[in-house]
Amino acid sequence: QVQMVESGGGLVQEGGSLTLSCTTSELTFDDFAMGWFRQAPGKEREGVSCISHNGRRTYYTDSVKGRFTISRDNAKSTLYLQMNSLKPEDTAMYYCTALPRSSYDGCSNPFNYYWGQGTQVTVSS
Repeated sequence: QVQMVESGGGLVQEGGSLTLSCTTSELTFDDFAMGWFRQAPGKEREGVSCISHNGRRTYYTDSVKGRFTISRDNAKSTLYLQMNSLKPEDTAMYYCTALPRSSYDGCSNPFNYYWGQGTQVTVSS
């Protein structure tokens, strides 16, 4: 089973920054759109940001626009999420997964069998 390995989470004060990374060695990385999702306690998992297979197009949910930046390095099979100006409401477990090429816009239809263990982001006020 292909799994993603997420890293880079941690505890940070409000207004701080973190950079998340996601890598896999078992997927033809540049065949797929990729995305970051998060799930806070008691809430459903939501799409945060997604990127097309070639990195040219991106999607952000409204609450993170202007603060988060998604990128990918296909040569390294690695996905990134630069998070700036973090807020307490960004606190969640963050996951990455692959998506069909056409699904980066809106982060729709993620492949559920690629979820990793996630990385915890906690923002204190």
